[in-house]
Amino acid sequence: MKKEIAEFIGTFTLVLFGCGAAVIAGEQIGILGISFAFGFALIATAYGIGRVSGCHINPAVSFGAFIAGRMSFIDFIRYCVAQCAGAIAGAFVLMTIAQGQMAGYDVASAGLGQNGWGAGYLGEYTQQAALIFEIVATFIFVTVILGSTHDKAHPAIAGLAIGLTLVVIHIVGINVTGVSVNPARSLGPAVFVGGQAMEQLWLFVVAPFVGAGLAALRYRFCPVSKECCGSCQK
Repeated sequence: MKKEIAEFIGTFTLVLFGCGAAVIAGEQIGILGISFAFGFALIATAYGIGRVSGCHINPAVSFGAFIAGRMSFIDFIRYCVAQCAGAIAGAFVLMTIAQGQMAGYDVASAGLGQNGWGAGYLGEYTQQAALIFEIVATFIFVTVILGSTHDKAHPAIAGLAIGLTLVVIHIVGINVTGVSVNPARSLGPAVFVGGQAMEQLWLFVVAPFVGAGLAALRYRFCPVSKECCGSCQK
């Protein structure tokens, strides 16, 4: 159970401090601050639990690892369960802290850093824009992860490369969807916010899995490396 516990702790940390930055300090730190909070939380957990579980802390990343042939289906399911449980626990702790505000805090109206799109949500982008962004962003994210954790890659910089990629993705995408690229990260806040957050949750499950699957297929069957068949370098 060491790997599952590590994934629980990692996802808990990502949601608590990533979404927490948006909920508690969003007005003070803005988009850049929130983006770095997510990225730095990932970097910290990568070096903290990476040697135990690989620090997926994201069902889409685990799905990508499964499709790429790096983990079994059973391990994929076990990781997903641990990640979702960690995200829900992280969102619960964040909600409890936010509700401790003397002036009060209404989760239904103020939210917990949940993802979404459309009228009334941040930049008010369309469903199509949200879907495209989440697929493309997850494809890029998982491509970086699979490449930087390759056997021939330098392990010391993997966490930094992955975390900074997440920062850039957030800088571009916060106004579009709040940035998911992670079904567990979307699930945690949505469980407690309910309403539209739960209604729109499907996109933040489907799109990251599609993007991760495409990245894993590209990695597995057409690797951009010296071992490549050559077709992708012509």
